[in-house]
Amino acid sequence: MMTPIQIGALITLIVLAALLLWAGYIMGRSDGLETGLREGEDIQRAASAKTIRELRASLEFIRADHTRLAQNCKRLEAGPLFGPAEHQTLVAIGELLRIAAETFSSSRTGKKLERDARPLREQALAMAAQLQSGLEDSQVGQPLGTAEQVTVEAA
Repeated sequence: MMTPIQIGALITLIVLAALLLWAGYIMGRSDGLETGLREGEDIQRAASAKTIRELRASLEFIRADHTRLAQNCKRLEAGPLFGPAEHQTLVAIGELLRIAAETFSSSRTGKKLERDARPLREQALAMAAQLQSGLEDSQVGQPLGTAEQVTVEAA
């Protein structure tokens, strides 16, 4: 049998062993929590850094695209796409189509060609009138696209 002193020592040893295990558990748990939080923050920082890099790349792309579009806009605003020379060309095409239609109408076999030439002439003259009104509007400061379509009667 054990003496009361041995029983007390045994109980003390068991309690000390339990306290040692508990202290080890608590220290390991706190170290694990600290490590986990640090790793979580590192993962979050890495994800944020990746997002920031992607956003910066997107920003650079958008800036380059904006610069290119601004240059195109300035180039288009600098001068009209069509001017008085194109207007005169369309009027000349209309006159040539009128002559062709009259030539076709004088021959018996050219009736279909005459029917085809007259609407083409009307379209060319309508385009010329639209271009002329667009040129006049652009001199006032209005864009070319606001001109209304003008129909020209065939002579």
